[in-house]
Order: sequence, then C-alpha cells, then structure tokens
Amino acid sequence: MRRDKTNYYLDIAETILERGTCLRRNYGAVIVKNDEIISTGFTGAPRGRKNCCDLKRCMREELQIPSGQRYELCRSVHAEQNAIISASRRDLIDSDLYLVGREVKTGNLVKDATPCELCKRFIINAGIKRVVIRDDKDNYRIINVDEYVKNDDTVGELV
Repeated sequence: MRRDKTNYYLDIAETILERGTCLRRNYGAVIVKNDEIISTGFTGAPRGRKNCCDLKRCMREELQIPSGQRYELCRSVHAEQNAIISASRRDLIDSDLYLVGREVKTGNLVKDATPCELCKRFIINAGIKRVVIRDDKDNYRIINVDEYVKNDDTVGELV
C-alpha cells in the first residue's frame, strides 16, 4: 500500500530528527512547496559550536527547567528555525512545514508537539501557510499559521 503524501513528508522529517544533537528531545522539520522539498532542519547547536550530545550535558536539564521555558539557556537552534534560515523567503511563502519530535530518553514521539513561541514568530514571518505535526505513525494535526497570528498571547492582556 502506498504511503499518503502527508505521512511521506512526516516520515522524512522523522528521519531528519535523527541528526539532532539535543539530550532532551529532537525535532526534524521539512518545508515543502508545490510538492518540492525546499529545506530541512534539525535541532542542534549553531555551526562551529559544540553540541550537547558531544559535551554530554544539558544546562536546562541540570537546572531542571521545564519544557517550554528559558530557551535562552539552550545551546540548540530549533529544527523549524534551521529549516527557515536555510531557504529564501520567496520560496517559503505559502509553503507547508512538516514537524516531528522525539523524546531522547524514551524514543517516543513528543506528545502534543507544537512549535515554541519564538519558532511561531519565525514561521509567521517566513510566510509559511500551514504546519503539519505528527502525533503518531499515521496521525497528524494541521495548523493554519493564521491561527498563530489570531491567537497571539505572547504579551498577555494589554493595559
């Protein structure tokens, strides 16, 4: 049986996450437009810097920082960011970003995975139209990026 196209791209993103260097969770991202892969990205330290997996330590883990907090202490550039900076904006406009995350300790897919608030800003400004996130081997969620704009809660209530 032939794999559907959405899961095909998610399978590619899942393979890409294997290059990730984070000790907590790794993500793989694939940006596709008009059925053509534009760029890919995985979680890892900036070029030229040592990766956490090589250092064998994670500052956020050592400080017991919960997921989704204090990203400034993380050495890694997120998969979404790496995919976006590897492409030109004209190629990203109206594209789809496929995203898969895996927990390093368990090997399980990240439950309820979603881009962080900073990655959402990158995605919005890149002109990406949809984000497709794997929930399990065959199931996924599709988020229209307009929802990230409409539901902006990064500044809280304005007084």
